[in-house]
Amino acid sequence: MLDQRIHRFDIDPAQIAALADRRFGIGCDQLIVIQPAQSADAFMRIYNQDGSEAGACGNAARCVADILLRQTGRSDASICTVSGDLTATRRADGLVEVNMGPVRLDWADIPLARPMDTLQLELLGAPAAANMGNPHATVFVPDLDAAPVTTLGPTLERDPMFPQRANIGFAQVLDPETIRLKVWERGAGLTLACGSGACAALVNAHRRGLTHRRATVILDGGALDIEWRDDGDVLMTGPVATSFQGQVALKTDPQ
Repeated sequence: MLDQRIHRFDIDPAQIAALADRRFGIGCDQLIVIQPAQSADAFMRIYNQDGSEAGACGNAARCVADILLRQTGRSDASICTVSGDLTATRRADGLVEVNMGPVRLDWADIPLARPMDTLQLELLGAPAAANMGNPHATVFVPDLDAAPVTTLGPTLERDPMFPQRANIGFAQVLDPETIRLKVWERGAGLTLACGSGACAALVNAHRRGLTHRRATVILDGGALDIEWRDDGDVLMTGPVATSFQGQVALKTDPQ
């Protein structure tokens, strides 16, 4: 996360990719830039490993909210993104809850290349699709450990059916209140956690009658509590932790 609210600086896709490199840079799945906003506490801009811009990131929203809540001392915060405005709350147990906004389920909103039932796409694995600020497809599998995440994931990500590419989730429903999930993230590959992907997995699981409207989604990086409210909004709740703080020179030349 880079904070541009006080000191503005330019950063280009090549610099983002260099910072995201796990061998020669800091290493990350996504780079987040916090910017000033007129109608909210901050604007959150999201970049993938390859320097492309993403529309949503649930885990980043929770982390940005934690920063804002600690700085203001308030229990609520508002965050602007390119996909819409988010609200966040610090719960009494210390966890951060983010209202990810309404899920979009129409084929044109995913978006798909042509009209299709988004509950079961005509693709390998018959995934269900949902847009949580960015396009997601969820493949339901009987055994997550045996799922072809690293082979089918990149194939579906770049399938012509998804003109903006897509995040591909592989979900195993353990019971109506528990889902295991792995996500092949658009522009990042296999990731330890994906907040918007967890939201999409819960929505798609409930649409198929596999879960209740609220469930715990267990990813390799931790568990999230996801609720699809009756009004269409999706709530995501989870913990926040700081890995490190420091300074970095924004340059791409390895010399």
